[in-house]
Amino acid sequence: MGSVEGERTASGFAARDPSGFLSPYTYQLRETGPEDVHIRVICCGLCHTDIHNIKNELGMSNYPMVPGHEVVGEVVEIGKNVTRFRVKDVVGVGCIVGSCKSCERCETDREQYCNNRIWTNNDVYSDGRPTQGGFATAMVVDQKFVVKVPDGMAAEQASALLCAGVTVYSPLNHFGLKKSGLRGAILGLGGVGHMGVKIAKALGHHVTVISSSNKKREEALDHLGADDYLVSSDDARMKQAVDSLDYIIDTVPAHHPLEPYLSLLKLDGKLIMLGVINNPLQFVSPMVILGRKTITGSFIGSMKETQEILEFFKEKELSSMVEVVKMDYINKAIERLEKNDVRYRFVVDVEGSKF
Repeated sequence: MGSVEGERTASGFAARDPSGFLSPYTYQLRETGPEDVHIRVICCGLCHTDIHNIKNELGMSNYPMVPGHEVVGEVVEIGKNVTRFRVKDVVGVGCIVGSCKSCERCETDREQYCNNRIWTNNDVYSDGRPTQGGFATAMVVDQKFVVKVPDGMAAEQASALLCAGVTVYSPLNHFGLKKSGLRGAILGLGGVGHMGVKIAKALGHHVTVISSSNKKREEALDHLGADDYLVSSDDARMKQAVDSLDYIIDTVPAHHPLEPYLSLLKLDGKLIMLGVINNPLQFVSPMVILGRKTITGSFIGSMKETQEILEFFKEKELSSMVEVVKMDYINKAIERLEKNDVRYRFVVDVEGSKF
């Protein structure tokens, strides 16, 4: 990493072009400003959004790019105005590292929706320097966008909550869906979906997993504790479930029809879109009108909600299912994630990797 007092460099793995292949990369870190926290990275999760970015699937990628936005590390230096953290604290950094701090959204704990938010990677700071993510040895981040990892929580467990976990928690929190006794469904059982099952069950909900095949039935029911499992192509079972759900959390990051799932919602039910899809989705309006149903979306979560989900997992003694790998395995991990060959989140052991 280089000493804090001297040369400020970080070693990481970066994509250079839309092939998305990651290779070693060394770059300069900014000086630790008055509001900044200098972090030695311990580990970082791998997310589908990282793949969208490194492969320029959304048409907005800038190279070289160090991905990673589920970062856990140890504070090694703080700026003179930092009051929330101390050296040696274990902290987390999620999807954004900046915002205007002065708009109505920022002032009401909704900074993730700020029009001037700064992404953790594939973006630029206000001074024009590119942001780089957590697949690297160090980061310097504004204290506003850093959260405290609860004492005793494993770094790899905290990592998976900083995007996947808060992405599910935020809409449940915002739309008043945290009360017990609700009937909900998780569409798609990947990294975000498995978090959805765990969080909804811990809130006291009856949880159904909806998937395109029976492949994950045993996993959903026996290991994650879901109450029911629906295969979307099973017309008979889907008809039985019509008008039975208060909400559906749609985590599928690929084009898919909406009508089969809208029919499962009760009056005033909500279909909450979380997956990033770059093709238009379609539905016929009576599916919504005749049940006063809502199709809505939610984007990660606020810093307040990110801290809350960490504390929630600690209080409920929950854990996420992760596979820890070293940095030299990252390109293979990306290949496997594209095939959904992971249970359910890759976390890269940055601290234990060679650069």
